[in-house]
Amino acid sequence: MGQHVAASEIRAGFSAAMSAMYRTEVPAYGTLMELVAEVNGKVLAADPALRDSLDATNSLDRISEERHGAIRLGTPAELAMMRRVFAVMGMFPVGYYDLSEAGVPVHSTAFRPVGEDALSINPFRVFTSLLRLDLIADETLRAEAEAILNKRQIFTDEAVALVEKAEKNGGLDKADADRFVEQVLETFRWHDKANVSEDMYHRLHDAHRLIADVVSFKGPHINHLTPRTLDIDAVQDLMPSRAIAPKAIVEGPPTRVCPILLRQTSFKALEEPVSFRSEDGSWKSGSHTARFGEIEQRGVALTPKGRALYDQLLTETRSKVRPAADGSNADAYVAALGETFEQFPDDWAGIRAAGLGYFTYSLTAAGEKSAPRPDADIEALVAEGLVRFDPITYEDFLPVSAAGIFQSNLGDDAAQEFQASPNQMRFEADLGAAVLNEFDHYAAIEQASLDSCLAALGKLEAAE
Repeated sequence: MGQHVAASEIRAGFSAAMSAMYRTEVPAYGTLMELVAEVNGKVLAADPALRDSLDATNSLDRISEERHGAIRLGTPAELAMMRRVFAVMGMFPVGYYDLSEAGVPVHSTAFRPVGEDALSINPFRVFTSLLRLDLIADETLRAEAEAILNKRQIFTDEAVALVEKAEKNGGLDKADADRFVEQVLETFRWHDKANVSEDMYHRLHDAHRLIADVVSFKGPHINHLTPRTLDIDAVQDLMPSRAIAPKAIVEGPPTRVCPILLRQTSFKALEEPVSFRSEDGSWKSGSHTARFGEIEQRGVALTPKGRALYDQLLTETRSKVRPAADGSNADAYVAALGETFEQFPDDWAGIRAAGLGYFTYSLTAAGEKSAPRPDADIEALVAEGLVRFDPITYEDFLPVSAAGIFQSNLGDDAAQEFQASPNQMRFEADLGAAVLNEFDHYAAIEQASLDSCLAALGKLEAAE
């Protein structure tokens, strides 16, 4: 048996393969990649402080490689197997999102690498949703949808065998790892032949567009792949010049000097030709709308206190101006958002002092030369210029309070009212594991960096 390939290397290979496949399937994604690369280059050239901060936190090299994708699964068995597939790539479920609050009949988690080292090698994330069949009001349709889903197999036999081999042997050798990437990619591929008749598709679609998207096809085609930009407003402004129509507003917090959480924009979903199976076995032409393009800008991870303030300010904004689906009041909403968020500090020192965000601590050049300071606290060390702090990048997804992004690929009239019923315990039972708490991870990264600084300054020999 050959030497095992690191999980992060498999993840990097899969991310690259997925990006190449999606670029072929959705040419506008390639245009987006070129636009984002151009904007990021200009931002870094104009902002040496940002470049230094990214460099200090090992984030600079990963920006251009960074992606997140999204898939929707139909059954608990699919979710449980997907967890095992992602584990081979060193990706684990972080966070629980109840999207029924946003009028979307799914609940979700994000599979992603955990820990600074794994994230710096490749931060690929996949937002993974499970259809809530219990939210389909029509009992007959619900039973039919369940029967359709139970007949499909979204993983190749070889993909399943390689997962089992990785679990048994503690990893895969190079040949198996390459084959694993190739086989798992098939699960995410677009299929233009539906599993259902046109009549069934329309009945599912009438219940909710997303139900039709999940139930009607062979597998959970990747519905978007998202590059990371350093200036989302510039990308939003430039998209029309590349013949891409952006959605009316950027989701999330407003434009800020110090970005927080996550901002996202997208172009509208593509209407794509598909074929439906007729009773006589022939195929009938039709269309389906699902896949779209998205861009994100990541900011600092917020503490529970920071998240509560974010949610409060977002709610306050939407009570003043609720963004219209057609974008007609976009300017008014953006203005209200900016005004309301003036209550959230917009400098790193202020955010840190108020306990709103997570930061890593590291020794400055002066700190590395300092005499031992075993009794000094972190505030004194920062004030004296011996320790610097840098924002910890938010690695997760927008809270459901920012519901617009979840609707952006479903059409302007797709929002529906569902009885919001978060059920994390049920989701975790279907998943076969508990989801990790993102706040705990950010706090642990911050504390480890703090401990490292204090230990170094306690042990440093006096400068000569």
